Amino acid sequence: MRLKILAFESSARAAGTALLSDGVLLGEYMQNSGQTHSRTLLNMAQELLAGCDLAPRDVDAVAVAAGPGSFTGVRIGVAAAKGFAWGLELPLCGVSTLEAMALGAACCDGIWCACMDARRSQLYTAVFESRAGALTRLSPDSAISLEELESQLKEVEKPVFLVGDGAQLCYNTLGTALPALRLLPEHLRQQRAAGVALLANRLILAGADCSAGALQPNYLRMSQAERVRREKERTEQNEEKRSQV
Repeated sequence: MRLKILAFESSARAAGTALLSDGVLLGEYMQNSGQTHSRTLLNMAQELLAGCDLAPRDVDAVAVAAGPGSFTGVRIGVAAAKGFAWGLELPLCGVSTLEAMALGAACCDGIWCACMDARRSQLYTAVFESRAGALTRLSPDSAISLEELESQLKEVEKPVFLVGDGAQLCYNTLGTALPALRLLPEHLRQQRAAGVALLANRLILAGADCSAGALQPNYLRMSQAERVRREKERTEQNEEKRSQV
């Protein structure tokens, strides 16, 4: 099966695109400059294709990190991927940001913990085991506290490799209590579009449903705007009840 996948990753501070052809990485662009992803993501995709002497029509499928992660970053990535896929009537595969991160980094056997800073004293995290090149999920994507993550990992005796923009925080906070933790070098901890492409390749070959229309971001929790709106609605409802008494 001929399969060229263009992947988008913009779920955290770094953003990037990658191009995979029949399981082989042809190219990858990544930027960690702090610029708005809406300015850079599609430009990187265009430059990547041009640099590989390919046109958009040569792409067979599109992939995107669908969350969890930054609400704005995930929305930008999903919108860019949907726009590209819809315009060319291509399948679109949304993947877990955390699983793609672990797959892209897992270069040796062991336990791999993907963790992203979710703010509000929480982490987006999931745990996987890598063995002989195969990645097995050990926990679902979740938004939890550092204390909850410590409880999950305290019985693990194998090395636990930390990846993601929350890795340093986890290591600094839990490293003494959990001596099995291993912190990857900073340049290997960032989420990468290559991991998104690799995971999408596996899912597409396994027959996953890749409909652009069905893809929804996975935020795991409400955005700040949604929390404010719901709090406002609750306040208004309470005031209305008091006025009726």
